[in-house]
Amino acid sequence: MLTFFSLGSGSCGNCYYIATENDAIVIDCGVGIRRFKKNMLEYGMKISKVRGILITHDHADHIKAAGKISNEYAIPVYATKLVHEGMDKNYQASVKVSEDNRRIIETNEMFEVGEFKITAFSLPHDASENVGYCIEIEDYRFVIMTDVGDITEYVNEYISKCTHLIIEANYDSEMLKHGRYPAILKDRITSGHGHLSNDKTANALINNFHEGLKNVWLCHLSEENNHPELARKTIETTMRNYGIIAGVDFTLDVLRRKIPTGPYSI
Repeated sequence: MLTFFSLGSGSCGNCYYIATENDAIVIDCGVGIRRFKKNMLEYGMKISKVRGILITHDHADHIKAAGKISNEYAIPVYATKLVHEGMDKNYQASVKVSEDNRRIIETNEMFEVGEFKITAFSLPHDASENVGYCIEIEDYRFVIMTDVGDITEYVNEYISKCTHLIIEANYDSEMLKHGRYPAILKDRITSGHGHLSNDKTANALINNFHEGLKNVWLCHLSEENNHPELARKTIETTMRNYGIIAGVDFTLDVLRRKIPTGPYSI
């Protein structure tokens, strides 16, 4: 059995926890360390089980507490060379990961952390480098894709072979178009190196859906340009039009921005 838990998902801070009975990993540490400790304790998630922290990219909402948590608990931090370098340069991450705790990974090369077999793969986003992760344990293939600028071959490939998926549904196109963001920010979001819309996420799921896909969680929703029920409804309705029924063919949930979601027993 796996346990999945989201401590936060969005521009205010991203952090996810996946655990077996013996081992756990954390993906991104963009929430504050006090919130991290409080949520872990409240929900029965054990920091002592964490064998590694995986970092997707070097933006503050994904790395803010990585150095503090890593150094305090002697937990290795896994990231590509470019992401480690970007973390060092990011002034919003005040405590840097110590040299002893740094682990450099390569995309498309499997590595192991505790019981988990993990492969990083490239995703488009305006960071030093950005990756998704495919996390394998027993018959589970858990894939996380957050901050995804566009649908690529890797996005399609990993949706088509995962059993559990965390994928970005950042904005509703009409809300962004008519919202108060300046044009330069709207262009950045829709540039292909920004974020995924609800519609693009729905189409990617439709094009790559398979009977082995059991759970989908929508992550990194915009506070200004989306809403949990709107994202859910868009995905559900669009997929239903193609005969794929949420709640029957797979389960669909939305991860909350500022408060924990879960834990889920899988």
